[in-house]
Amino acid sequence: MGPILLVAAIAIASWTRLLPSSPGPGVQLAVEMIALVTSWMGSFVLCFGAKSSRIVLFPLLFLFGLVPLPGAALNWIISLLQEGSAWSAHALFAAFGVPVVQTGVLLTIPNLTIQVAQECSSIRSSSMLFITTIVLAQVLLRSPWRKTLVVFLAIPLSVAKNGLRIFTIAMLGTRVDPDYLTGRLHHQGGILFFIVALIGEFAILILLRRGEMSSLSRSLESLPGTVATD
Repeated sequence: MGPILLVAAIAIASWTRLLPSSPGPGVQLAVEMIALVTSWMGSFVLCFGAKSSRIVLFPLLFLFGLVPLPGAALNWIISLLQEGSAWSAHALFAAFGVPVVQTGVLLTIPNLTIQVAQECSSIRSSSMLFITTIVLAQVLLRSPWRKTLVVFLAIPLSVAKNGLRIFTIAMLGTRVDPDYLTGRLHHQGGILFFIVALIGEFAILILLRRGEMSSLSRSLESLPGTVATD
């Protein structure tokens, strides 16, 4: 398996150089990083064997997190986050009885028009939440479907977190003090809402872990010769 991965790494690295035209710096860097990570994995398997590699398969695959997204893919994700955040904030305004009109990523409430710009898409904190969730799911859960579920839930939770941030700053800016619209909460308050989202992820993880432990306990009790104790 190790030699196969090393050959695959060489083939991937050579692919962009054999193309008649350059795929672009972003795509080329991503492909070269994929080739580099694949070569690391191949070298590990070659040195330590397939059995040891299966034991550390998760950290080996996690190395692919080093691969940067090409510009087109990154812009597409940012656009989705912008639209999702605008819809999330719109839902919060509507839920609290605030008149709101949405046009794409523009939100208009009394005395304020908000544009969810690329800088407000929360791409960095969303990436942090997604990666943190992957690690926590691997550490705390055993069932593959529970791991998959909690990782996918990180995406809408991140969008809801950004919508909450937009809603909070807009309400404080229009109801309390206009300085909130340009103050520290706007520019440096992302960590507070990230913590809120992280607490939500922890709550979901704890619920799924309890369900997993309950299922395991019932399975053990159903085994022949198992005696239930109080």
